Amino acid sequence: MDHTLEKILARVQKPGRYVGGEYNAVVKDKATVDCRFAFCFPDTYEIGMSNLGMRILYGVMNEMEGVWCERVFAPWADMEAEMRQAGLPLYALESGDPVAEFDIVGFSLGYEMAYTNVLNMLDLAGLPLRSADRPGLTPLVVAGGTCMYNPEPLAPFVDIVSLGEGEEVTGEMIQLYRQAKAEGWSKEAFLRKAARIPGLYVPSLYDVSYHPDGRVAAVTPREGAPAQVTKRVVGDMDGAYYPVKTIVPSMEITQDRVMLELFRGCIRGCRFCQAGFVYRPVRGRNQELLTEYGIRACQDSGYQDMTLMSLSSSDYPDLLPLCDGLLEWCEPHKVNLALPSLRADNFSMQLMEKLQRGGRKSGLTFAPEAGSQRLRDAINKNVTEEDLLASCRTAFAGGWSSVKLYFMLGLPTETDEDVLGIAELANKVYQVWRESTSNRSRGVRITVSTSCFVPKSHTPFQWEGQNPREEYLRKVTLLREHLRNKSITYNWHDPETSFLEAVLSRGDRRLADVLETAWRKGAKFDAWSEFFSLDTWLDALAAHGLDPAFYANRVREKDEVFPWAAVSDGVKESYLWRERERAYAGTTTPDCREKCSGCGANRLCEGGICHV
Repeated sequence: MDHTLEKILARVQKPGRYVGGEYNAVVKDKATVDCRFAFCFPDTYEIGMSNLGMRILYGVMNEMEGVWCERVFAPWADMEAEMRQAGLPLYALESGDPVAEFDIVGFSLGYEMAYTNVLNMLDLAGLPLRSADRPGLTPLVVAGGTCMYNPEPLAPFVDIVSLGEGEEVTGEMIQLYRQAKAEGWSKEAFLRKAARIPGLYVPSLYDVSYHPDGRVAAVTPREGAPAQVTKRVVGDMDGAYYPVKTIVPSMEITQDRVMLELFRGCIRGCRFCQAGFVYRPVRGRNQELLTEYGIRACQDSGYQDMTLMSLSSSDYPDLLPLCDGLLEWCEPHKVNLALPSLRADNFSMQLMEKLQRGGRKSGLTFAPEAGSQRLRDAINKNVTEEDLLASCRTAFAGGWSSVKLYFMLGLPTETDEDVLGIAELANKVYQVWRESTSNRSRGVRITVSTSCFVPKSHTPFQWEGQNPREEYLRKVTLLREHLRNKSITYNWHDPETSFLEAVLSRGDRRLADVLETAWRKGAKFDAWSEFFSLDTWLDALAAHGLDPAFYANRVREKDEVFPWAAVSDGVKESYLWRERERAYAGTTTPDCREKCSGCGANRLCEGGICHV
């Protein structure tokens, strides 16, 4: 270990974040490697190491001969201060080498509030922030993840955006880079070739023009760039890489367990949910293969907890036999089995019994999202009040005494009656407990949590405006005044971070200047309350003459050109608009298993058939 680093670690919180050396971490001989990839996660070690996508791509790249992928996480404020004072640049955990020495620097972005950490990490690495100021081929800066379905606020800082699932396209990009490096291509020549790889968006090859009122007029590709870049998907999930041998952290992380991915995509089509649209089409893994993966991953890692995960895990068609197969091994080996993503319309006594067998009995979580049936229909939640109450009745009768209910405030078409419906529903859950429990002396804990609706790109609600912060807080107060039962706890998300999230989620390329100004004024770790300052962002927006309400609160017209017009998730824009119209009509759309609604994502599947 570097002597300077050794001294620093004695003075910072959680030094285990910065030392590497974990079981299953990949270390290669640099003499056998011609492409080094610094895989950066713009948050703490505990958050980044809990990201299954990062673990998958880490394994995919390190299985490539001649390629070495190493991990880099954002240092906490105390570590950053020590590094800057000592002149220690940002480094990778596996080798300890400076990030600036790597061929490719890649960022995984799942949350807009991490944008300033991207700039901070580039600066800590000693790299110029903007792509235009990095004229050489090396290092190449790329970004991927859910946030990149609107890449424009980060566009001037990155060289390439990878859209969709990275298992295949990442290898294609790396192979092209290795060729470019070996043959001495210029960065410009490489980027033009990379733009021809499906799924790779090169921001510098697109010009953006604006109307006088600030709306985007056009996103125009330069010669050789496609008019629109469509995401990549992995067609065969059974053949896709799963990290059976995964890194075992040397300190506790947020998701410290085996994470078993059942399927990708979602059959439901909730109109507010970006993930439900951008991860289409639905593709699942074979039940026997999942059982094998789960057991092998536990055996290799020593983990005593396993989580079955997907956007809606209880929609996995072979869930009960999968649980049986896993429990046959988990029970004698004292491994706890958990299913965190439950829907109120398919929670059964049979499933509950299996969860009880799977280990410790934790609280149950359901997300009705809205308090009234009218609003649940408008957002296409396809869950009824009776679905929720029946599931709670089953759980309480089976011995559960804790339930969490998640809702959103500010959804399109919402009224005060819908807000008060949340309180009514929570009180009905309480009454169900009183009627169903066999042990009232234990009491019950019902937690109601609300967040502020954030309109996202590539959803039917991408045209909507967010409620102003004052209106959101008015609704919070209204709801709080009607939740007086001592067994019901109410938590609400602060509107400031949701407001900035809405600004960034539908922002255009002009926000890059705002992003850099906010970072230079101290913005970083914006997802963490101890660091976040909305005033810093408002000052930065004002400095560049931009109104945050223009991005967050304004309703878009049907024919408005979106900043993300050059990227596609495969779902047709006409379908999204039709779903918006159905929301205002209060009409639901059946799930994909019941009836295909013609979203267009099937075009991404082999043979044009979704595997629902």
